This record gives sequence, structure tokens and C-alpha cells, in this order.
Amino acid sequence: MEKAQYAIMRFAKYKGPEIGNIEAHNERTKEKYASNPDVDTSRSKYNFHLVKPPGKYRAESERQIAAAGCRTRKDSIRMIETLFTASPEFFKGKKRAEIRVFFEEALHFLEQHQSKETIISAVVHMDEKTPHMHLCFVPLTEDGRLSAKDIMGNKKKLTWWQDEFWKHMVKKFPDLERGESASLTGRDHIPPRVFKEMTRLTKQKSKLEDLLTGINPFNAKSRAEEICKILDTYIPSVEKMDTLLRKYGVAFTKTASENKKLKTKNAELEESLALAQKVSTLKQIEDLKLRRDYDSAVAILEQIPAEVLNIYAQSSHRGKERPIEQSL
Repeated sequence: MEKAQYAIMRFAKYKGPEIGNIEAHNERTKEKYASNPDVDTSRSKYNFHLVKPPGKYRAESERQIAAAGCRTRKDSIRMIETLFTASPEFFKGKKRAEIRVFFEEALHFLEQHQSKETIISAVVHMDEKTPHMHLCFVPLTEDGRLSAKDIMGNKKKLTWWQDEFWKHMVKKFPDLERGESASLTGRDHIPPRVFKEMTRLTKQKSKLEDLLTGINPFNAKSRAEEICKILDTYIPSVEKMDTLLRKYGVAFTKTASENKKLKTKNAELEESLALAQKVSTLKQIEDLKLRRDYDSAVAILEQIPAEVLNIYAQSSHRGKERPIEQSL
């Protein structure tokens, strides 16, 4: 199964003394990074800025705060750092220019909700396992107040930030998914990877159908080895697709016996399209296609002869260290 590709954004607040340490890490001014073994300094030359700092982080934050006429306390939040990245799978095979576009979009997103003048630095690290961007800004509101609370908000506001970030990024990168969130319960977006996985499952099903065509008690044993090899990946794929469809709220039959009524149920579902009000018509159509493909993938398992299933079950219990042909 293709792994999910998540868009990731995290906030961190800093009061003052620790800002120097954040700058040293982000701007790579240290010679060694003992606390972070993932940093490969030989690759640090590939790091790049989308916003270069005009000076020291702490000095720049204090300058902006003073210019805005804000009063500060010892525990005032003077800088917010935003980490932008994605799942490692998203970056696989992408060129440096393509990676840059991703982070430029992330920067554009933040600039839509926070004055670009407050941004101190936006630097992309290419010298760690997964490319990511550290974007630091002074938490000044539109009306000139220093308030990290107003900008970041409570849990509800943080969820809003995550929702809006995903909505922005998915327009250019449709394979990206939003992480789990209570606010997204019932959402109607089915990621493209779900359809890709169903396409792969359907191709596997076709191979299985070819092997099952014309199978009988006389040739079942000779075809068992090839069928078992397919089942090693086919059955886990079916189980994972079951989980994915549940995650995205797709209605489908669960047991093989229910698949015998598949045509009737599909007809009923098609009729219900016109009556659906809570879910979009597009979502219903997507559900219908996924449901048909999934039910078909499960139904074919009923066509496998009992003797072949017994051989497969025996080989599964023995483990992978003994080849299937030993049981034939």
C-alpha cells in the first residue's frame, strides 16, 4: 500500500533567552550538532533561505516590538517559530526545484494570515532526513499588539490553522492529506492515493481471476503456488483498503456473503444519489465506484477452491522460511 503523504505545520513559542539557540540551529552557525545527529553538515550547503534574516533573531524581534510601541514583560512571547514539512514519502524522487516550490507555497500561506514584515527568517533545511522549513516571525497582530495568544489561539484556533494550511497546499499538491482532526469528521475529500491503491488492488484481482479461470480439482494443486503468492499481498491489501474506506466514510459491504446482493445494493445506492442531502453528489459517486471495486475484490475470494485455501492457510502458519512448494 502507498503510504499517506501528510502536510505538516507546527508552532512553537519563545520568550527571549532561548531565541539565540533557535537561531544557531536554524542558521547553522554551530560547528557540531551533538544534540541532533540527523544533521549532515556535508549537505548544509544545499540549505536555502526564502526570507533572509536582517540581523540577529532576538535583536530583530525587539526592534519590531519597540517600533510597534508594545510593552513587554519578562514572560512575553517575542517570537513564534513555524515548522513546515511533509511526510518523507512526499519528497521522494523530487528535485530541489520541486521541493522549493512546496516551501514557497507554505510561505505564501503564512503571508496570507500574518504580515510578511513580521517574518524574521524562513530557511529550508536539506541536510536532515526530511526537508523542512523553519519560519520565525514576531507575533504582532494587525492592530499592532504583541499577542501570540491572539495569533495561535486555543485548540480550536490551532485546528483552524491546520485545516487552512491543508486546504491551501492541497490545491497545488493533491496527494497531500490532512492529519486526523475532530474538525474533519465527515469531510468529503477522498485522497487520490485511495483510488491509486484501489487500481492496484483491481490489477491484482485480474491476475487472480486469470488463475481461477478454468480451475478444477485436477489442476487446483498445480496452480496453488502461484495463487498463494498473490494472496500473500492481496489479502493484506484488501484489509488495508477496508481500513481506508472506513476512514473516509465510504459505505461498502463487509462480508463475502453480502456480495451476492451487490447488484441490488448498487442499484439502491444509485437511486439514493438523487436523495442525498448531507453528502455531496461527487462524494456519493466516488463512494459508489470504490464500493463496487472493493466488493468485487472481496467477492473473488469466494471463487478460490477449498483445497487451495487449505494449502495457503498451512503455508501461512508455517511461516515464510519454508517455501509453499513443500506443502504441495
